[in-house]
Amino acid sequence: MKNRISNLRIIGFIEGVSFLILLLIAMPLKYYFDLPMAVKITGWIHGVLFMLYMAAVLMAIKAMAWNWFSVLVALGASLIPIGTFVLDKSLKRREQELLLSKD
Repeated sequence: MKNRISNLRIIGFIEGVSFLILLLIAMPLKYYFDLPMAVKITGWIHGVLFMLYMAAVLMAIKAMAWNWFSVLVALGASLIPIGTFVLDKSLKRREQELLLSKD
């Protein structure tokens, strides 16, 4: 169970970073410097990470003991630029709870 939360935390962090790179670096390169390839490459990478994040959320439902609203919040976190970083707090807390309960 802890592994599923750890995987979600890692994928969430990487997906969040890729989203920020897409918004803050690739988009300005495309529109201010006429480099559309930056968005094409970064967007593709972010898209793959986005799908991995969605799968990781679904895999972590049981470990996190989420209800449907919590699942929607976790899925929606990936749509907000720093959402996955904010969600990470509750993921880390649950991960610590599981670690302590095994002792």
